[in-house]
Amino acid sequence: MDPAELSSVEPTAASAAIVARIDRAVARLRMAHADWPAAAETRVRALALVSDFAVDVCLRQPALLPVLLADDGARSAPMPALTADLRAEWPTLLRRYRQAESVRLIWRDVHGLDTLDQTLACITALAETCLQTALAALERDFAERFGTVRDPDGASVRLVVFALGKLGGGELNFSSDIDLVYAYAQDGDSDGSRALAAEDYFARLGQQLAKLLDEVTAEGFCHRVDLRLRPFGTAGRIALSFAAMEQYFQREGRDWERYAWQKARPVAGDLDAGARFLDTLRPFVYRRYLDYGALDGLREMKASIAAEVARKDMADDIKRGPGGIREVEFLAQALQLIRGGREPALRERRLQPALSALRDARHLSAEACDALLAAYRFLRLLENRLQMLGDAQTQRLPDDPATRARLAQGLGEADWDALHARLQAHRERVTQEFDALLAPRGRAAQPDALVSYWRGLRDGAGRDGEDDDAARTLRDAGFIHATEVDRALRDFARAPGVRDLSDAARARLDRLMPALLAGVAGSAEPLLALRRALALLQAILRRASYLALLDEQPAALSRLVDTLARSALLGDRLAAHPLLLDELLDIRVAGPLPKPEAFAAAADAALQAEDSEAALLALNEARQTLSFRIALVTLDRRMRAVDTARLLAALADALLAAVYRLALRELEAQHGRIDGFRFAVLGYGSLGGRELGFGSDLDVVFVYDAPADAVSDGARALDAPRWSARLAQKIVALLGAPTGAGRLYDVDVRLRPDGAKGLLVSTLASFEEYQRHRAWTWEHQALVRAHAIAGDADLRAAFERVRADTLAQPRDAAKLREDVAAMRARMRAELDRSGTDRFDLKQGQGGLVDLEFLLQYLVLREAEARPALLAPRDTPGLIDALRAEAVLDAEIAARLHAAHDALLGAGLACTLDRRARIVDAGSEGLDAARRVVIAATHGILHAEGA
Repeated sequence: MDPAELSSVEPTAASAAIVARIDRAVARLRMAHADWPAAAETRVRALALVSDFAVDVCLRQPALLPVLLADDGARSAPMPALTADLRAEWPTLLRRYRQAESVRLIWRDVHGLDTLDQTLACITALAETCLQTALAALERDFAERFGTVRDPDGASVRLVVFALGKLGGGELNFSSDIDLVYAYAQDGDSDGSRALAAEDYFARLGQQLAKLLDEVTAEGFCHRVDLRLRPFGTAGRIALSFAAMEQYFQREGRDWERYAWQKARPVAGDLDAGARFLDTLRPFVYRRYLDYGALDGLREMKASIAAEVARKDMADDIKRGPGGIREVEFLAQALQLIRGGREPALRERRLQPALSALRDARHLSAEACDALLAAYRFLRLLENRLQMLGDAQTQRLPDDPATRARLAQGLGEADWDALHARLQAHRERVTQEFDALLAPRGRAAQPDALVSYWRGLRDGAGRDGEDDDAARTLRDAGFIHATEVDRALRDFARAPGVRDLSDAARARLDRLMPALLAGVAGSAEPLLALRRALALLQAILRRASYLALLDEQPAALSRLVDTLARSALLGDRLAAHPLLLDELLDIRVAGPLPKPEAFAAAADAALQAEDSEAALLALNEARQTLSFRIALVTLDRRMRAVDTARLLAALADALLAAVYRLALRELEAQHGRIDGFRFAVLGYGSLGGRELGFGSDLDVVFVYDAPADAVSDGARALDAPRWSARLAQKIVALLGAPTGAGRLYDVDVRLRPDGAKGLLVSTLASFEEYQRHRAWTWEHQALVRAHAIAGDADLRAAFERVRADTLAQPRDAAKLREDVAAMRARMRAELDRSGTDRFDLKQGQGGLVDLEFLLQYLVLREAEARPALLAPRDTPGLIDALRAEAVLDAEIAARLHAAHDALLGAGLACTLDRRARIVDAGSEGLDAARRVVIAATHGILHAEGA
């Protein structure tokens, strides 16, 4: 039965004992209220069924029930003022307020006026209100007695009260204790006549706050306070400075504390300072990588809880027992800890939104999420009803038949058996999901021979000497070059990194190595894959989280072996940047193809970092992960080569635009701004032509425009030419700056007007003058592929006009053909690495550059009469435009498309395996593509060797 229907429950359906109990409670309430309305009977009986505590409070506070009957508890009671003249009454005032508000919430819950979520939120808000009111009163009292704490600069320092647990998560249950940790921003002393050091001041203040809320008086308690989650637990100081807290978490922080601080939230005192501290603590809670090591901590906590449950016979505890609330919480928190460092959307304090976020990110199935949410909501509703009975902090199912019957009836069930069956179904599903998370992953058992081989090798520290049995074991496993494999593994086993591993890391490696060897042996290139795998392992031995990832996730290990066997480039990147191991498990790898919108979003997110160094690191990490994802999709042949090249160019566009903004930000901070200044970054070559490869450099040109004699308005003012040059230099420097995640791109600026001899940045006017009157034909060819990538929108549009005007100017066709053919012949003579049996995919005859020259020649020849040819910059787009304008016939265009895709695909495959873009000249598919380009070039240019 839905809670909204509880008011219609007839007490005659319960046992005689329940009816008698309710009758007595209602009779007592009626005696306390002379004007008892007849219509109130059913509603009051429903309240008495669910809560003895509510009845007692209504008797002790007679004014409460009439208000509830009048407005159904729609209005909160006013918080009493804790003034100095009522100091002795503070405990009573707080307790009566909390009790009255608690009864109001019971009333609304029993009569279905609030949802479970609203009830939990209101219970949380009640605790926060009591905390904040009590602390404010105590702060005023302490300021009169001891003054205010001041830091060395004289600024006031306040206590920060952090809430952990369900209060921190905004989902406090009815009679829960509140987990608090006290801290303060800086050390100092109070400025009163009885001065105290900050440590003593805030320790006393915190103790007084806990006592004011927690101490049991004739009026009971306000909120039970638990301070045991502070650093060093009960042995630690009551309040610590932020600096001491940071030091503790860096040196002493344990896995269970990461779980606890996931939900941390400042709830009283200096809230802004508390929020800033939590920002600094985030790296402790959420690692920057996929953190499967968090499961070890969860397994330890699970074992400890299971032992406690068994020792104290707590199987009927719906919080700590099997399938209870804590298992739902731990399951969600573990998945958050594993992935929250990489996915900010998962850093959610509240459990229900956390489960939904995990579902939306596809780390939980929709079915599992729905089941866990349903179980959690039922368990929390039952928990609240257990505690509403007598305002007791209990999660244990009652033994008393009458109490069981009250619970069942209050929750709309026919009897206890029906309620218990519903509970058990939820608990079993929770246990199923929780155990699946913690269970060892379903890795096939490795042959005993490989397990024994590795253990013997590791225990013997890779001693020298050949071992026939070892070689035989490796050959039987599938290694053709068994002797070389054995030698490589012995070298690895005696490496210092392996010898010095902790016991836990060594255990992981011992589980991992036989599985790795079995996987490598079954790959296409076992010896090659093994060497790359060992290089990677050397890089991650000190990073337990990465060993944990490969140990916990066989899918990642399998994907790793496959990647290493097929791509030297990705193997090198993984070894240099183990953060990329995360991508092997990312659901997006096997999901939809990457989209350019994601690149801009990642770049924007990186620029949110506080300083340029952090922003640059984030940009590099974004490039590494996104290009790695593109590479995996390409390696799997799930994307055409031309689409790969476009995506890589789109990624470069997004990162280049971000670097421009970063450089602009830095320069304006140093030298001020120039009114009317405009700047643009132009992409040439493969970048401009949307045909970027893995590891390609960027051909860029810079232009600017500014009022005459313009000067920046900063303290270190610069005129426009120097300001623009500094901006361009900064962009180039940022793109090439080394970070912990590598460098963004190598940059080539030689395509600017006058080449290496010219200025790094030109005004748009001088750029236009150069292109019109002094540029060589090959520079106009380059302009065909150029486009504006970043900078001022108006200047970029102006560049497009200059480009169009330049390319559309009248030309002598014969002279143009002669210039293009001569430049191509010169380039081939200098750059072509083809031989009698080898073909250079880029510079060889019939290669990619021949195709580019052919299309550029046609655009320059026809653009004056056919302006539609000016829009595309990429090879496929140019082919389509030339076909649409009848410059190329449909058959030749189709054959050129196919040839381009084949040549580009072969080039990308070479790059992915770190091979030069030189292939067997007799390769059937590539030879056909090459002949198509040669035929088209000769047929159109009519120039031998062009």
